[in-house]
Amino acid sequence: MWTTKKRVFILFITAVLLTALRPDASAEIPDEIIKSLKTGNAKSLSEYFNQNIELVVLEEDNVCSKAQAQQIVGKFFSNNTPEGFNIIHQGGKEGAQYVIGNLVTNKGSFRTYFLLKKTDGKEYIHQLRIEQQ
Repeated sequence: MWTTKKRVFILFITAVLLTALRPDASAEIPDEIIKSLKTGNAKSLSEYFNQNIELVVLEEDNVCSKAQAQQIVGKFFSNNTPEGFNIIHQGGKEGAQYVIGNLVTNKGSFRTYFLLKKTDGKEYIHQLRIEQQ
């Protein structure tokens, strides 16, 4: 007969193994990306931009170069000073992951989404969306 302690132990081990075996369990978002969003540092954030990035900032929808994207995001941050950023949801698989978050600024909250893909061992943002909530 299974005792309660044995059942709890089996459930605990199963949960640990399932968490460890999930493809996105080890996927970590670089801290510098989150810090850049929290502080409104477009230059630091752009270090993670791919050479060409799909960028949606409010009503502006472009595929642009890394330098252009830095200018657009910098302008957004200067008009909407960030006060915080928190991750609502993240997921993905090996080599690609996404984050959905809430960017709080002095002018309101914005839904933020970015797609990261790993290239040559480094994570690059291929898509960034900042939309009014």
